[in-house]
Amino acid sequence: MEHPLVKLARQTIETYLKTGNIIAPPKELTDEMKEKAGVFVSLHRQDNLRGCIGTFSPTTANVAQEIIGNAILASTGDPRFPPMTKAELSDLEISVDLLSAPEPVSSISELDAKKFGVIVKAGGRRGLLLPDLEGVDTPEDQIAICRRKGGIGDSEPVELFRFQVRRYH
Repeated sequence: MEHPLVKLARQTIETYLKTGNIIAPPKELTDEMKEKAGVFVSLHRQDNLRGCIGTFSPTTANVAQEIIGNAILASTGDPRFPPMTKAELSDLEISVDLLSAPEPVSSISELDAKKFGVIVKAGGRRGLLLPDLEGVDTPEDQIAICRRKGGIGDSEPVELFRFQVRRYH
């Protein structure tokens, strides 16, 4: 049984790919859907990443609206992948992460790749990585990936932030 947040993401993607329409949030929102938080929607097919788009802080009135927007972008607007097709819906695995507010850290020792996501910032550039990802085992791995994602050089000084997620499958 899918969690209601995942069910909303799936319904959003299915409706959008089949009809081109954007669904409205449910009339009855769960407690999580009423919150304001950054949200990431991650899509996998056959254990391979198929799309992942999110917001590190809230950009809409509630989590339900964040999920709807990010689910559409994850399925059709992730620049790493072509837009999804209806044929891909049958074996689509979806997870939804709700992010805590980012907090600055002064040292890499305050990071934990399994427990915390990381934001690396240099000027107006930033890279973000969710926690507990397969093959990303150390804070050093997280920071290196964030630098690449943000176009930040290996030796540039950066600000580090950490956040936690509640992950729903």
